[in-house]
Amino acid sequence: MSISIREARPADAEVIYNMIYELAVYEKAPQEVVTSPQEIRETLFGAQSKTEALICEADGVTIGYAVFFTSYSTWLGRNGIYLEDLYVSPDARGQGAGKALIKHIARLAVQRKCGRLEWSVLDWNQPAIDFYLSIGALPQSEWVRYRLDGEALLNFAER
Repeated sequence: MSISIREARPADAEVIYNMIYELAVYEKAPQEVVTSPQEIRETLFGAQSKTEALICEADGVTIGYAVFFTSYSTWLGRNGIYLEDLYVSPDARGQGAGKALIKHIARLAVQRKCGRLEWSVLDWNQPAIDFYLSIGALPQSEWVRYRLDGEALLNFAER
């Protein structure tokens, strides 16, 4: 299998959306996908977007994607990259596509003089955890991620 990685384009919005949904199914939360291919096209590729996306192909067929954005560490005084999504279709797993995607982003982080590359993983996703450990990533167990969204976000913002 010949793996290649390229920057995503607006024409990729539908395939990205489909993989987002596949990822949500895998993560047992398909009901939480409320976006659409059109919204992906507008928000991911719009003029105001601060987000980047990569497409991973094998022999010309899309098998995965990654979405990431620039973060900032006050302690390091440097930018970082936050990896929002890394997904490889089930048929292509274990053949180096995920590693190629994350390595591509790691190289971007080094080129951009970023201080870190970070992401989150569900605590039950042992295959992903094992993969991340195998590339030298370490869990940040002392930090607990919090989220304010939906009605809670609207209510808090209006108080």
